[in-house]
Amino acid sequence: MDKKELIRKALEAKEKAYVPYSNFHVGAALITEDDEIFTGCNIEISSYSPTICAERTAIFKAISEGHKKIKAIAVVGDSDFTYPCGVCRQVIREFSKDATIIVANSEDNYREYKLADLLPHSFGPEDLENSRSEEDV
Repeated sequence: MDKKELIRKALEAKEKAYVPYSNFHVGAALITEDDEIFTGCNIEISSYSPTICAERTAIFKAISEGHKKIKAIAVVGDSDFTYPCGVCRQVIREFSKDATIIVANSEDNYREYKLADLLPHSFGPEDLENSRSEEDV
């Protein structure tokens, strides 16, 4: 995986953000298990609740195209380092227990984490699978 390419794609996606209220641009680019890259930007809506983060935009694009395993995701924003929010961390967890998360402000200035560093003791699909009894099957 070329981290700089992923960051570059996230920076390009950031430019497409629709943020008329906060003016806080965020872009994300992810790479799937089969090396497909998907990008996303944040999109604000005036009533705020329907607003969606860049990370979830990229993830939902990948899922809608049939890619359900994330290897890594790069996130860039208008602050020095922009980290995924709690909701995005949980969505990332749904599609990868060990994803690499890269937060960056340029191709050369980034930090790299495993999802477990940012979402310790997480709850995921296997927790529901393990909770079902034989009577439920």
